[in-house]
Amino acid sequence: MTMKTLIKPATWLDDLLSLFYPRICLACGNSLYPNEEVVCFSCLYHLPETDFHVEKDNPVSRLFWGKVPVENASACYYFSKGGKVQHLIHQLKYQGRRSIGEYLGTYYGHKLRASGFYSDIDVIIPVPLHPKKLKKRGYNQSVIIADGLAEGMYVPVKTRTLIRKIASSTQTKKSKYERWENVKDIFGVNNAETLEGKHILLVDDVITTGSTLEACILRLNDITGIRVSVAALACAVH
Repeated sequence: MTMKTLIKPATWLDDLLSLFYPRICLACGNSLYPNEEVVCFSCLYHLPETDFHVEKDNPVSRLFWGKVPVENASACYYFSKGGKVQHLIHQLKYQGRRSIGEYLGTYYGHKLRASGFYSDIDVIIPVPLHPKKLKKRGYNQSVIIADGLAEGMYVPVKTRTLIRKIASSTQTKKSKYERWENVKDIFGVNNAETLEGKHILLVDDVITTGSTLEACILRLNDITGIRVSVAALACAVH
């Protein structure tokens, strides 16, 4: 996907609205030009992309080796503390900036669709939140990203097949083992027959140890003939 694909023609209404509601880049805070959306082209160009979607053997895919079978695994950006990617994902996750997930999800979706590893995806499934957390937050950031990916890949999203049965505590300060213990038995699957023989793209916001995705994959791999690939907006691995 090129930057030209992201350009939308400006209108007099856009100019009028910008006088009352200034449009700023959510990565750097500078004003957006009329043909820019959500993230300015300068930030989009300089965000640290991984290009893992064109590498079968990459640091994200290695997280799952010897644990669960995964067809492909990748993330769009490197996540670093204090960086612009963290700033964007924090706004998406905690400040209601859904446009970030939609915009960057679509951007990455076009890249995945062009990759031979992801060209035959049948359905996209976001990592679910527990209903209590979903009610408190109001939305699932992984669903927003999945919707963006779907737009770029022309693939449907299913949000009610993979479910979170148990509300787990936050993963932020847990060790790798503690993360796994926290999530290993919390997922379930509804209407498994609808996924038989499908190639699934499992979507999360940030991949750190891969424990949550591993737990999801364990449940999904009980389904006959299923293949699972993984994608995230960012990863904290190098």
